[in-house]
Amino acid sequence: MSKQKILIVEDDADVRLGYKVLLTAYHYDTFFAADSISAVSEARKQQPDLIILDLGLPAGDGFVVLDRLRTNTQLGLIPIVVVSARDIQGNKERALKAGAKAFVQKPWNDNELLTLISQLLGQPAMPVLQPR
Repeated sequence: MSKQKILIVEDDADVRLGYKVLLTAYHYDTFFAADSISAVSEARKQQPDLIILDLGLPAGDGFVVLDRLRTNTQLGLIPIVVVSARDIQGNKERALKAGAKAFVQKPWNDNELLTLISQLLGQPAMPVLQPR
């Protein structure tokens, strides 16, 4: 069975590294876009199984990306997890109405994020990470 692919749309290099370390440890292939312009083209190119989308992006916010993905016939069914640290309640409601499958507040909890990804991808639950 091939690894499932996750596209991470995030402009902060340190945050991208955090996602990469976590998700590759659980055998996901990760791909990245650092702004709203490259997000849709990278999604077309990689055909990911899931997208993690930050809202605070250069060249247009994550809602622009979410709208473009949802209205694209080729990409519209990919589950999207929106992640943000700003205006949590307002952004959560807006993201879910716009078609995101889930909303995660930054900083995220690794176990909760892995469980959510597993559920959205129809996989068995991931083993719980032990605190260090």
